[in-house]
Formats: sequence, C-alpha cells, structure tokens
Amino acid sequence: MKGYWIITYGCRANRSDSERISSLLESIGYKLTNNNPDLVVINLCSIRQQAVDRALSQIEKVKSSGTKIILTGCILDHDRKRIEGKVDFVLKIKDLAKWPKALGITKNLDIKDYFEIDPKYENRFSAQIPIMTGCDNFCTYCVVPYTRGREKSRPFKEIIIEAEKAIASGCKEIWLLGQNVNSYKFDLSELLKRIDSITGDFWISFLSSHPKDLDEKTLNIMHSSQKVMKYLNLPVQAGDDLILKKMNRPYTISEYKKSIEMVMEKIPEVTLSTDVIVGFPGETESAFNNTAKLFEEIKFDMAYISKYSPRPGTPSFKMKDDVPYSEKSRRLRVLTDILKKTALEKNKKMEGREELILVQSKDTGRTRGYKPVRFNGTNDLIGSFVKVKIEKALPWGLNAKL
Repeated sequence: MKGYWIITYGCRANRSDSERISSLLESIGYKLTNNNPDLVVINLCSIRQQAVDRALSQIEKVKSSGTKIILTGCILDHDRKRIEGKVDFVLKIKDLAKWPKALGITKNLDIKDYFEIDPKYENRFSAQIPIMTGCDNFCTYCVVPYTRGREKSRPFKEIIIEAEKAIASGCKEIWLLGQNVNSYKFDLSELLKRIDSITGDFWISFLSSHPKDLDEKTLNIMHSSQKVMKYLNLPVQAGDDLILKKMNRPYTISEYKKSIEMVMEKIPEVTLSTDVIVGFPGETESAFNNTAKLFEEIKFDMAYISKYSPRPGTPSFKMKDDVPYSEKSRRLRVLTDILKKTALEKNKKMEGREELILVQSKDTGRTRGYKPVRFNGTNDLIGSFVKVKIEKALPWGLNAKL
C-alpha cells in the first residue's frame, strides 16, 4: 500500500479541503504516513507571501527525496507559474474526482461536486463543514475571488446530512465555514436552527462573518440556542474609513461600531475576535492610530493581526507599498499590546466562575466562547464536555481546575 502525506497552509477552508483529499486518497489505496510517503500533497494558500515561500521551501525538501508531489489549493497564477515546474502535478481541488485518473488509477467517481466526497476529519471530535465557497466581495488585498471563484452556496439538505453524519460519529463541535458565511444564500440563521435541532450533545459555530451582512436573525439564534457558541469573528481589517475605502470594505467605522453594539445588546457574554491588516498602502500614522483607538474602545477578546503583503493579481498590488516592513512590525506590536491588556481585563471577569468546556487534549479545552483553558485533565476526557472552575486569567486564555 502506498503512503501519502498532506501539508496544509491557510485557513480552516483549506484544512477542510485536505480532509476530503485524505478521504479520496484512502479510497484509492493510499495510507496516511509521514515516514517516507510515496505522495505528498501541498495544499497551498496564496493569500500571504510568507505561506508561498514556506511551501516552496517544503517542496524543495520533499523533491530531494524523490517523492511525487501534488500542488493544489488556493493558488494565484503568479505563484502557480513559479511552482509548477518543481512538482509532478498541479491539480484543482474542484477536480478532486479526477485525481485518481491523474495518478494513473482507474476509478470512476460519479460525482459532480467534490463536496460530495465524505471527509476524513482530522479531529474526530470536530467537524469543519463548508457551507459555501468563493467570494463576491473583491476586497482589494484579497486573492480569494481569483483562486476560489465567485460565491457558491451548498444545498441546505447536503449540509444537514453532513452535520448529522458527523454528530452520529461522535463529533462534539460543528464549524460552518465560508469566506462570508452571512451571505449563504439559503439563510444562515435557518441553517443554524436546523442543526441546533439535531439530537446530540454538541456545539455549533461559524466562520467568517462580514460586517455588511451580519443580521439580527443570526444573533437571535446565537442568543437563544444552547448549542450555538457565544463566539463571533467580525473582521474589521482597519479602523480608518479612508483605508477601508481603499480596501473596498463597504462600511464605515461608525457602521462597524453599530454592528458591535447590536452584538453586545443581543449577546452580552459574547467572545469577540477580529481580523486586521497593518501597513496597507496609504496607511498613515494617523490612520493607524484610528485602528489603535478602535481596539481600545471595543476591547476585543482576540484579534488576528497580519502585516500587509502585496499579492500579484489583486487591485492593491498596483498601489504603492509605502509602509516599511519595520513600521508594519511596530504597528503589529502596538495592537498586540492593546489586545493583551483588553483580553486580560475581560478574562479576569471569569475568575472564580464555573465553565463548561470541550476537552481537546489531556490538559486543554475551550469554553463555549472559544476561550482556551488549561486544566488538570486526563486522556479519557478528550472529546467530552466537563465543568471546570476558572482559577486564573491570562491574556490569551484561562487556567482552571476540575
């Protein structure tokens, strides 16, 4: 039996794709191994240059061993042209049903959409279920519309069936994925209600939301459900209106704040996270200070902060990358310092409280608000819900005791 290994870069959507790749390869006779595999799949994300550079380095290491390499994922033409001569196959994830033929294996998969392939979940307690793919927003810095195409929503029934299978197999956590889940054309709130009604002991969450599409119906189900997690990722990307306009983000900071007010009114205990890019072309010191002020005002629990990276093929690539790398690094540190203080301040309110957590490893788990918890657990608790008492708050998590 031939061995395979998958190296995944990027977001949960890419990791979810890797779960379907794994399922397909095992159905045609491959076995997962990182010990001299016959085939390595590089599932690439072209969103950041750093990921592309890491993938190239990894390809050079694998190539020296004589292993066959497949390149797939979210790939810009610019990156594909740089890499394709270094790998054996460049295959589209959308064409997953055709992969056996490319590998010289005669097996007909009678499917029209690769989502019809049942995934082999990386974590048997957590299911990542794409509800849509692609994006119609065309933010000027983002490659997704060019690598994954326009928005396409999966049929409601198909998602429900996948969720039911996952829950029946023991999954305790269902993540609904999309580049912009709120624009799921069959209604995200109705989908949440339907999954919430499935019999079982599990939690539901979703990523990522776009501020322009966040609606009260979704927040209402988050408030009323005992299964939907009290966690919301609402990417702001910048705290300055001029920079938002240059990014093609169709909201103002005033509108974003109103969305946050609506969230806090509906779900006061919510854990809020956001995404921010520092050093976008034209981001002056004053514009950046507006982002810092926003952080101080909203007091996010978590933020995914990245330094702007020019990507060929995107509109912002034509803009002058005029913020030095050292300054981008400084701005990232400033936001991280603010976040560290506000997150600790919010976490301290949880000290002394009892919290239900989902155990993810021997001594770690997550609250329903997706806050990480370290505690005195045991291996037999992995994948179960347990109550712990929060003893100490830290900026990036909580310490607790059973």
